[in-house]
Amino acid sequence: MPCSAVTLSIATISAIIATALLAISFSTDNWLHYDVKRANIQAFAAKHSEGEALLNSLSTKFYYFTRTRGLFRNCYPKEKPPASAVQIYLSPVETHCSNIDYFPNNDEDKIPNDDATTRLHLARSCIALFILSFVAIFCAFWTGLSGCWKRSSGAITATAILLLTACLLAAGAMGLWHTVEFFEKEKVVGEEFYQQWTTVLRDNTKLTYDWSYVVAWGGVGTCLLAAILLSGAAVCLRSEREKEEQLNLQYLMPVYSQKQPPYPPYPGYPQPQMYPAPYYHGSQYGYNY
Repeated sequence: MPCSAVTLSIATISAIIATALLAISFSTDNWLHYDVKRANIQAFAAKHSEGEALLNSLSTKFYYFTRTRGLFRNCYPKEKPPASAVQIYLSPVETHCSNIDYFPNNDEDKIPNDDATTRLHLARSCIALFILSFVAIFCAFWTGLSGCWKRSSGAITATAILLLTACLLAAGAMGLWHTVEFFEKEKVVGEEFYQQWTTVLRDNTKLTYDWSYVVAWGGVGTCLLAAILLSGAAVCLRSEREKEEQLNLQYLMPVYSQKQPPYPPYPGYPQPQMYPAPYYHGSQYGYNY
């Protein structure tokens, strides 16, 4: 079996898997998991004088509830916050969720600082890079289809370049996502983020990466693998095409017209006499009329 067929098959499967992984991670809400131990916070509030304000926050602030966070939503697998705290709706997987607002209407008394503005722009850019990576994958689908149909090494090379571009865009989006996470942990960007939490909330909240985050990095790696395999398939196609052309040249037998004059007779050998062919009047078959 030619190496191009094997490499193209593996590359196609890798590209399909990469697209599926990136799409799943982009659309699901399990990038971060916030496990809030509400019972411990309630017990702490009952023992301290400032417990009334803490209990009020515990029942009205959504970040005091256990939740998972994605690129577009916060979802609450256990208790859900009250409707007065945040707008809740059922997601397609029947989980209570609230949208992440990328275009907030800031009140005059809550003007965001430079870090908050930077964090917001980075979060928007993360979404934009993911969308651009899907556009690159869509273009790679058509060039790859054309290259497989015509067995064109140029089209396969273009497909590899597009998939590599999609991989770099998705990796850039992941880098921006981590930068946003850094701003939320280390900068003052909003009361719902880690830097401005109370000490009690920090001590009783466990923050971990969830499966959508792992799937996203898996999609980036698989997309890079598909681009490398497609580059190898293009090289195989080019070498196979050259071998076929060389093989065809071996079966081409050129025929040249013989225009040299007849050999002269040997010396002393009598030259043959040239006689005209007999001619019969009236017919080429020899009948006279």
